[in-house]
Amino acid sequence: MSATLFGIEGRIAVITGATGELGKTMARALAAAGARVAVMSRTQSKADTLAEAISAEGGEALALAVDVTDRAQVEAAADAVQSAWGRVDILVNSAGGNHPDATTGPDKRFFDLPSEALEYVMKLNLLGTVFPCQVFGRLMAGQKEGCIVNISSMAAMRPLTRVFGYAATKAGIDNFTRWFAVHMAQEYATSIRVNAIAPGFFETSQNRFLLRDPETKELSERGKKIIDHTPMGRFGDPEDLIGALLFLASPAASFVTGIVIPVDGGFSAYGGV
Repeated sequence: MSATLFGIEGRIAVITGATGELGKTMARALAAAGARVAVMSRTQSKADTLAEAISAEGGEALALAVDVTDRAQVEAAADAVQSAWGRVDILVNSAGGNHPDATTGPDKRFFDLPSEALEYVMKLNLLGTVFPCQVFGRLMAGQKEGCIVNISSMAAMRPLTRVFGYAATKAGIDNFTRWFAVHMAQEYATSIRVNAIAPGFFETSQNRFLLRDPETKELSERGKKIIDHTPMGRFGDPEDLIGALLFLASPAASFVTGIVIPVDGGFSAYGGV
């Protein structure tokens, strides 16, 4: 029964930001569970490498070069997926990130953050989630079925110092996830579900400069504070996201929509005392 309840074998999945450290793990997990996976990255060679790795592991993948902030490119990707497989069952919006110039610090006041850096972060995180939802959501509306999983952040629930732009846009994703869940269920089909996962602190190439000293690689003061406020006492591993992802993408979550699941080692539950 559990295999049927949590099964996604034969489903068609699309994942944006698939070659990032978190996206790569989620893409391979979807393929390992039996889904055919379209992996989207801004760089074709990176998408090709991931697709080849999935194929070597016995999965089926389609590599697509897509800038999710360019709706025309997202629409072209949707055409390619439809041409290859005829439909889309699962969309995972993993594309996103921060920019060092949009991060405050001792020598970088909030008032002086360059508009270009803030616009980059806001467009990448928010519109980079909205555009794929518009394009692939339209296909799901026609099918009267589908599942969307957005990738939020713990910064959306508990705004973090220094990363204003990132936190604000991830909060926007939480709000959009709830709004879009209601919209799709009421306007198109109750079998179209929209949810999100909010990772806690996962050490990646994008945030490592905030978590560790660049020379010694030891935890920075910020990194120490995070570990001290994470009851499980560690940063997350990309594999920690797989369970929540497969649950939300599977029939097990057939009555679950409009929620944001924290995967954070207890960070959101800890009051500091």
